[in-house]
Amino acid sequence: MSNVPILPCFKKYDVRGRLGDTLDEGIVYRIGRAFAAVMGPSVVVTGRDCRSSSTSLQGALHRGLMDQGVDVIDLGLCGTEEVYFATDHYQVGGGLMVTASHNPIDYNGVKMVQAGARPISSTEGMQAIRDMASANVFPDPTGQGALRIGDCRATYVDRVLSFVDVSRLAPLRVLVNAGNGAAGPTFDAIAAALDDCGSPLTFLRHNHSPDGTFPNGLPNPLLSENQDQTSEPILAQSADIGVAWDGDFDRCFFFDEMGRFIDGEYVVALLAQVFLAKERGARIVHDNRVVCATRATVADGGGVAVASPTGHTFMKANMRAHDAVYGGEMSAHHYFRNFMYCDSGMIPFLVMLEYMSIEKQPLSTLVATMQAQFPSSGELNFHISDPAIAFARVEEAYLSQAHSVDRMDGLAIEGPHWRFSLRRSNTEPMVRLNVETIMDAGLCDTIVNDIKDLIISKTPE
Repeated sequence: MSNVPILPCFKKYDVRGRLGDTLDEGIVYRIGRAFAAVMGPSVVVTGRDCRSSSTSLQGALHRGLMDQGVDVIDLGLCGTEEVYFATDHYQVGGGLMVTASHNPIDYNGVKMVQAGARPISSTEGMQAIRDMASANVFPDPTGQGALRIGDCRATYVDRVLSFVDVSRLAPLRVLVNAGNGAAGPTFDAIAAALDDCGSPLTFLRHNHSPDGTFPNGLPNPLLSENQDQTSEPILAQSADIGVAWDGDFDRCFFFDEMGRFIDGEYVVALLAQVFLAKERGARIVHDNRVVCATRATVADGGGVAVASPTGHTFMKANMRAHDAVYGGEMSAHHYFRNFMYCDSGMIPFLVMLEYMSIEKQPLSTLVATMQAQFPSSGELNFHISDPAIAFARVEEAYLSQAHSVDRMDGLAIEGPHWRFSLRRSNTEPMVRLNVETIMDAGLCDTIVNDIKDLIISKTPE
């Protein structure tokens, strides 16, 4: 297959492509057959987000899987984490979710896991699936698979609620913004179960109905231009906290009672604190971009901080290797040992509500100390033609001041009261910068401006 053009929709860990260009029903059919042939499952589960193209693409995926002899359990409209859960719940050989999450409206894709909801890496099948789908040549099937409808949402809801003690919840007003993505129906099932348990929470729904045209913009709360969609109704409805999700709700974003977006590194540190209060000495996995608040919080809680390269495959591998109780990325992916070591967007908001209830403090107060102690720049992206030159220039400028240099995931250099991480994008000529300091916001700004000058300055002739 070495001379076969590779389908460009295959990325490092999943499939994403522009409809009618790099992704269509024929390609997704081939992906289904390739997954079946390479991974060898007898049964898989599938789901889809609410994009207008997802129903037909899921149908093509089903045909490919069944034509290769695999039975399919169809969850219908759901979240990616529900596919993870169902793969484990039904004890089947894999799970496939048709979704493009927060990507542009003319995109779609497929996320895949193997048995036990374990991720599929390049060495564990992704490259082989890619190569077979690209070649469009498959082994003869042993038979024809069958399709049935699956529904394990009630069991999934029970698992989500198992992370909190509902009796400890206070009567908080919670603004929830589904972004017109897939989160609405699943959230409603969770809210109904909470009501049945006597929960005093009041939920204020916003952009709640799934709508694949995304009339209120793409569901990506990480983008500053989208955050007013959550912050404004928080203020208008006097909510105590705001929660927003992306399109397939595997990411969860928080806003305080003043409508202010809470940067992901502080959410990771806060959730680490919560889990260490329940299990002192536990291991906490965190991505290596912004680390100071999390490392300090884990140390204070008697835990063990484990750094990981960014990306769900690395995070899940480290979660399993260290049997970590919780893991978090600043991009709003949160992983849980008792959820197959997988990421969930529904578990974090319940854990946060329980913590606010126990502490009897607003979210703004809970994060204020760590925000003051560990100022950070937020992730800054720079489009440049030659990332290698930029990396070399920054390293040369800062190496003499470094206490440590970390190449786990790009370049991270740490000094006496500062740290920065510089990473390359996997798909574009872009570098991503994160700067953090110890109790010195001015120094944070100075280092950002200095590195910015180094990155964007012209390469000498």
